[in-house]
Amino acid sequence: MNLSSLLSLPLHAAADIRARQFLRKDPLDSQRELLPRLLRKAAATRFGVTYGFAGLAGLPFDTCYRRFQQQVPIRTYRQFWDDWFAASLTTTPQGQQLRLQDQTWPGLVPWFCETSGTTAPTKFIPFTAEMFNMNQRAALDMLCCYLAAKPGSNIPAGKILYMAGSTQLKQMGEGVLAGDMSAITLQQRPSWLNPFVEPQEPLTSAPWDQRLEGMARLLLDDQKIRIISGVPPWILLLLKQVEALSGRSVSEVLPNLELIIHGGTSMAPYAAEYQRLLPSGGPDFLELLPSSEAFMGFQVQGEATMRLTPFYGALFEFVPIEQLDETGAPLPDARAVSLAEVVVGQRYAVILSTCAGLWRYHIGDTLRFLDKDRFRFEFTGRDKFLDRFEEKVTQSEVEQAVAGLNGKHDGMVREFMVGADIGGRCHHWVLACRGDGLLSDQAATLLDEQLRDSNADYDTFRQQGRINSPRVLLVSEQQIYDWSAQVRGKLGGQSKIPHIDPTLTGELVQSLSAYACNNSHQPFASP
Repeated sequence: MNLSSLLSLPLHAAADIRARQFLRKDPLDSQRELLPRLLRKAAATRFGVTYGFAGLAGLPFDTCYRRFQQQVPIRTYRQFWDDWFAASLTTTPQGQQLRLQDQTWPGLVPWFCETSGTTAPTKFIPFTAEMFNMNQRAALDMLCCYLAAKPGSNIPAGKILYMAGSTQLKQMGEGVLAGDMSAITLQQRPSWLNPFVEPQEPLTSAPWDQRLEGMARLLLDDQKIRIISGVPPWILLLLKQVEALSGRSVSEVLPNLELIIHGGTSMAPYAAEYQRLLPSGGPDFLELLPSSEAFMGFQVQGEATMRLTPFYGALFEFVPIEQLDETGAPLPDARAVSLAEVVVGQRYAVILSTCAGLWRYHIGDTLRFLDKDRFRFEFTGRDKFLDRFEEKVTQSEVEQAVAGLNGKHDGMVREFMVGADIGGRCHHWVLACRGDGLLSDQAATLLDEQLRDSNADYDTFRQQGRINSPRVLLVSEQQIYDWSAQVRGKLGGQSKIPHIDPTLTGELVQSLSAYACNNSHQPFASP
């Protein structure tokens, strides 16, 4: 009997205690305690001095919070960068250097989560030791809640396969590193955890296609792997690779797989294919909502949706999406509400103040609360809309439309993107499919019907002729991944295909269409 097996019973007992402690926490009390603590910590920084944090921290909470809102404006990333970070960025022969010392958080910020895209400059999100510790606590609480609900679980005697993004970190100055959040997490992981986390080097640094095959072989060879954690489309690709390599069903070859932890994008468009690969009786699924800015929520085993988790170093505020402009940014007069003030059913953009030195920061994610008892919510995507024709179609509605299409066509659509065709006054969809059993006119009709059912403005504009029937291009599954790798320079790990083109004129979806049409793999024929 190995060490992990010997420790299984005491680990289950410890998990049960920690889970009970988590479930007893009061979200509102936690937020009331957190704000003055954050203000005191940052009072001597340049930001804290500018906004009078020392004078706010000792006030009664209601007064403190009201003045905090009055004195500190809501900022987007670009506004925060221009006002507080840009002056610290320098260019040297060694490359870009970014050292934030006592600017918005005390001391030197040691890490930056680097996020980049094809339509916006690279973002550098500050990440501190305090935030790293909070993320660890959140992940541990989630796992303990699962183990408490599953006393027979063998997870304590097993391993986790973590589908990380790029593991490369670059120097941004003495004592400062930048890269994917998963790379920071892996670098700072306690050494005693190494035997329980896969993959190991050199596989973690291999190109994505080699890493994918290597992880599939790991799953087949190492039956101690009990958990897979990653982004839904990449986990799906991994399981398909397992099927292809083994020639057998996933359920047959991975009988010990207990849990799939997923986040980063909605599971809905991929649900039909997961159901095909993993019929009832397979692993459990738990959703979580991490971000470069803070850990925001996770699903407690046995509950249908995620809970907001305002216990991990982030003060939450919320702006109704009606108070966002056409780019998804809060309007100048937008009024944020506290967690205590949220309304069930209302869709909100999330505003965070964190132990990494972000203050009233608009992160770009949206959610809708389902109750105020446990603050359970559904993640409704980024604050981007399909709204070039004023229809305000949300990411959640787009993903549900594809989920409906997949439900009727056996999960054929693996990935997708939709944007505006300004000249044609219509939505331009690119659907990446497995096989060629779907016709573009079928897909267009079903997607149109789904959106008309879920969005009253879209339905009205379609009736009035303000928006024409959607245009659909069907491409192979491989093409969309090739495009993402070759054109965007992003594939696998924590990167995701944007489901809504964020550009004003549909440049990204046009790029994908052009790539598919000009690539040696021909798009599927469409009428």
